[in-house]
Amino acid sequence: MSSKKGRREWYRGQGLWQHVPAEDWKNWGWQLKNRLTTQDEIEKFFSLSPAEKQGCAFANKKLALAITPYFFNLIDFKDEDCPIRRQVIPRVEEMHVAPEEMSDPCGEDGKMPVPGLVHRYPDRVLFLVTDRCAAYCRYCTRSRLVSNSQGYDFHPEFEQGIRYIESHPEIRDVLLSGGDPLLLADRKLDYLLGRLRAIEHVEFIRIGSRIPIFLPQRITPELTDIFRKHEPIWMSIHANHPKECTQEVREACDRLALAGVPLGNQSVLLKGVNDDVDTMKELVHRLLMMRVRPYYLYQCDLITGSAHLRADVMKGLEIIENLRGHTTGYAVPQFVIDAPGGGGKVPINPEYVRKISDDEVEIRNYEGKVFRYSRHVDGMQPDSLESEPAASPVGRILE
Repeated sequence: MSSKKGRREWYRGQGLWQHVPAEDWKNWGWQLKNRLTTQDEIEKFFSLSPAEKQGCAFANKKLALAITPYFFNLIDFKDEDCPIRRQVIPRVEEMHVAPEEMSDPCGEDGKMPVPGLVHRYPDRVLFLVTDRCAAYCRYCTRSRLVSNSQGYDFHPEFEQGIRYIESHPEIRDVLLSGGDPLLLADRKLDYLLGRLRAIEHVEFIRIGSRIPIFLPQRITPELTDIFRKHEPIWMSIHANHPKECTQEVREACDRLALAGVPLGNQSVLLKGVNDDVDTMKELVHRLLMMRVRPYYLYQCDLITGSAHLRADVMKGLEIIENLRGHTTGYAVPQFVIDAPGGGGKVPINPEYVRKISDDEVEIRNYEGKVFRYSRHVDGMQPDSLESEPAASPVGRILE
């Protein structure tokens, strides 16, 4: 949408479910109960391609198929390459495992001191509190665990996790993830946040969730009251394409923001979904209009069966290059690779530092113009460099 009028347009409505009473449509329990979970249910509305039919037959051996009616409305039934469709409809390519792909690409299982708690970074932990999601992304990093289709037999151990956090005073930051933490009942979420907030050394509680995108009806007044009670709670949502930024999502984000929840967005760079500058620019602009700060753009993890959705790393760098300086800085996410095997998130950027000498730093701006910044402080020359020029950050990562 390039026109000013287009930028003001936000999709909303019940779409295919006009016959459903509005009170049911707005009820998140109804949305969950009426998810589309089989090929037959989907084909009541449109015909799947042969590749999608084979993918649906295989889906429950890898990752369950489930799409909320709300999100299903966003699919273009006439376009097999619809960016929404590619994210949630299984395809036969999921059956193909490339040599570089892994079932646990981020090396989480080897960093779990207790079941469901990943302690990779010094001062923070990842707390996996459920294996369920409102809908299932076909590129899911935790497809070994989420929906339990692969027999991982995941059972979150809340008390063990909390006791571990209590006994490790270096932990100041807890990220709740899964599965999707916002699928927990209000009572359980209230209890969990209360226990964590009671730990003196825990300063920062975050939630990673795609519920505001898949199921905005879940963001109820009762839920936002819980966030106010245990504030501050930070949240990272997950939108990949501007079509996902509907009026319902905008209103859900408003409710969260007005409840004092700072919002960031984590997108995954996906082939045929958002791997072009115009799509990403429209997405980040819409996010800012929803009070959401674009936070991370992830290179798709090397999860098994994801090759058809993985875009080239250089495409991600091209996108960042064409956002930086060409739109507001708030709209530019950090592009990262979660280093395969458990190395953690590594930022990668276009190269703006051309050379560093004893006297100056030579840099270029978004237009390609070269500038020099003196390294002298109070007229004193800095200590000599051991080596120059600086190595390219991209080269160091991708070697």
